[in-house]
Formats: sequence, structure tokens, C-alpha cells
Amino acid sequence: MIKELHTKLVNGKITSVALTEEYFSRIESRDAEIGAYLTLMKESALVQARAVDEKIKNGEEIGMLEGIPCAIKDNICVEGVRATAGSKILDNYIAPYDATVIRRLKEAGAVIIGKTNMDEFAMGSSTENSAYQVTKNPVDITRVPGGSSGGSAAAVVADEAVFSLGTDTGGSIRQPAAFCGLVGLKPTYGRVSRYGAMAMGSSLDQIGPFGKTVEDVALVLSCIAGEDSMDATTAEGAHKPYESFLSGDIQGLRIGIPKEYFSEALDPRIKRVADEAIEKFKRLGAEIVSVSLPNSEYALPAYYIAMPAEVSSNLARFDGVKYGLRVNDNEDSIKKSNNLLETYLDTRRFGFGPEVKRRIMLGTYILSAGYYDAYYIKAQKVRSLLRHDFEKAFEQVDLIFSPTAPEVAFKIGEKTDDPLKMYLGDIYTITANLVGVPAISFPMGTLEEDGKNLPLGGHLMAKWFDEETLLCAADAFEKGFK
Repeated sequence: MIKELHTKLVNGKITSVALTEEYFSRIESRDAEIGAYLTLMKESALVQARAVDEKIKNGEEIGMLEGIPCAIKDNICVEGVRATAGSKILDNYIAPYDATVIRRLKEAGAVIIGKTNMDEFAMGSSTENSAYQVTKNPVDITRVPGGSSGGSAAAVVADEAVFSLGTDTGGSIRQPAAFCGLVGLKPTYGRVSRYGAMAMGSSLDQIGPFGKTVEDVALVLSCIAGEDSMDATTAEGAHKPYESFLSGDIQGLRIGIPKEYFSEALDPRIKRVADEAIEKFKRLGAEIVSVSLPNSEYALPAYYIAMPAEVSSNLARFDGVKYGLRVNDNEDSIKKSNNLLETYLDTRRFGFGPEVKRRIMLGTYILSAGYYDAYYIKAQKVRSLLRHDFEKAFEQVDLIFSPTAPEVAFKIGEKTDDPLKMYLGDIYTITANLVGVPAISFPMGTLEEDGKNLPLGGHLMAKWFDEETLLCAADAFEKGFK
């Protein structure tokens, strides 16, 4: 889709201003029902679009993303624009700088049209935990779009943005992509700078793109990936044109099928669609190999120990002193120790929602004296075991395949009273974050429920820093799927 729009811009069939206005028109007509956006940036977007049109008019070459409207998850900073992370505690926060990914998008000439809704501080799998609104799945508005990047996914599938950025700590890009019938990529940890993304779990978070095609996702990755002096965890290496690896040829590629992911616990209807996807990979020339990830049963508990511990640490900064919401806003009174404590307590009590409080309390308990070794250290040891499992599996195969989620998009409100049931939906995605490998969700079929064909996502994981093979395989499947 991006290439098609680029060609139209270059050939003068459309202008970036007209294209941008068309997307704002769709947002105006549809988004009251969908709820994908929290903040719109029409004035600055049109300024960006006019600059692109002027370049084309002057006969200058434009890049592939130049003039293309996109949306940004609201926990990624855009200078001069409100960044709430879906939380009341940051309701009045205006980002004073651009995240590295935003700077790179701006340098590439992309037109940023708005900030999208999300589960508060990226904690959730349904975008029902936002302090502002519930985002609906445009495929079926009675269902969730997934989370925590549900607004970013909904914006793309509703044609309210060409592509979008989200963040993924345990599946927050891939699960919404699966629920909405999109392509969503979590790059290798360190492939994309996290500078300017509000931290949830620092050893797990990654920024990545949503698109309608694998090619769109590859084009965006080419723009945002690369080493960054502002993020010490980014890996060295030159920028790559990831779209150039989409050859459609996966002859001889070895795809691993972990027996642990295809147990009797998997819904037989979803297993049937996944089996059909495996057969399709075979027809495309891939070799299917059975593999084992023996420690995968411990991934979910390890994740829900490591992640809340990092949440507790990262969210300590939101105390009502330097920025964001402050309750008991009296400079003289908060200097007194007892009133300062009251300010901390009241600000966090009113500023944070139930899920954020739940994870902070879990994490604080995990890190407390007497429990740190029993829980947090043990979870880190499990991560090491999981990494060993993946290293061993990747000696036999190039990719690992499974469904993205154990279900289709569920009804709004269906799981809000049962957090554990919600957490179990992350079972196929969290392992990629725990071990840091790149992973992608792509449409692999549909499942009929309530008379509607709901999307199902296929999930591929690759070796560390091998996004090329990952994208190539997903692209080959997409082309063969049509």
C-alpha cells in the first residue's frame, strides 16, 4: 500500500495534502465509534504534507514514506504533543522532545496525524484499560482490538492511517495485529531505539510497526531501525533496506513447529487453521521440522514476575513532583515530609488505574526483602533456560511457527473481571520478549463466530537480528495466501 501511494504521489495523481485530508475525513466520520485516537495533529500534519508536495512540485525526489499519513501510540514522545500513555497521571504532559523513531520518521518525511489510544502504560491485552476510552475492533465493534497497542491497530484496519507504530512488551503489537487482521512486527531487542518510549519493562519493550502488508512493515522498519547513541541497548550495524529481502522464495527454509505450542490445550478450530498454514508453507517450498522448547511452560509465570518487577521500578518516577498530575498541589505544604508523602499517595491513587496499581503492587512485592531471590532471580534463571532452548532449536531450524493467540478477538468486557484469564492470552507471544528474538504476526486465516469471519494471526519467530528471514517468510505466505 505504501509503494502504491508513493507512486501516485510521484506521478501527481494525488497530493500529500489531499491524502492527509482524506484520512482526517475518515477519522472524523468513523473514529467516534472506533475510538482509535486520543490526540489529532491536523495542523502540523498538513504542514508536513505541504512540504512534501512542494518538493514534488520542484521536481525533487521523495523517499518511500514521504507524504504518507501514519499514527503513533501515545507512549511514544512527539515533541510539543500531549503524551498520556493512556493514563490520567500524564493527562497534562506535553513531550519536550522527539523519540528517536519519531525523529527518523520526520526525517523520512512521514506525515504524523495523531496519537493512538492504548492500555494504560501498555498494561493490558484489550485496550480496555485506557483511562480515556475503550477502543473497538473495526472488524467487529462488539469486540476488542487487542492490546496494549489497540489504538494503533484499529487506526490502520479502519483506514484511519496507512501505517502505525506500537510498542511490544509481551505481545502488544502482535496480538492486536492478529485480532485486527494486520501485520505486526516486534523487532529483535536492540534493533530499534527505545529512546522516547515510556518504559514499562525495560528489558522487554520494543517499538515496532503495524501495516496491511509485510512490505509496508518492512519499509517502516528500514526507516526506524538502527543504532542510537541515546539508547545504549541498541545494536551496532548499518541501516538495511528490509523490503529488498522480500523475494517470495522460501525454498528449503526450515520452519520449526514446537510440540509444546500445539498441545491438546489449543482450540482445535485454531489448530486446524494453523495446520492449513503449515501445509501452505510446505507448498511454498519450506521444510517443516518438529522442535521442542521444553521450558516454555515456565515462560508465562516468569514473564509475570519479571515484567511487574520492572513496572514497579519504572513507574516510581510518576510521583506528582516533576511532571504530570499532582494532587495536593501546594508548593509550601509539600515541603513538609508528611504532606509530601500524602502528595505521593494521593497522586498515585487518583492518577493510576486498577491494572497499573495491580502490577506495581505485584512488582513491589516481588522485589521486596526475602522475595527477590525467590521470585525475581528465579525468573531471570528461567529466561536463561528459555534462551538456551531457542539456541538449540535454531541449530535445527530458521524460524519457529505457532498461532499468535489462542483465540480470536474476544467481546468487550468479557475478561475485565478476570485478569488471569486475560494474562493467559499472551502464552504464544511473551517468549519472544523474554529471549529477545524478532517475531511477526501475519493473517493466516479466519474463524467464524457470531456469523462473522474473524481474523486469526500466524506467528513466526526468527534468530536474533534475522528480521530479513522473518519478513521474507511472512511475505511469501502473504503472496501465496491471496
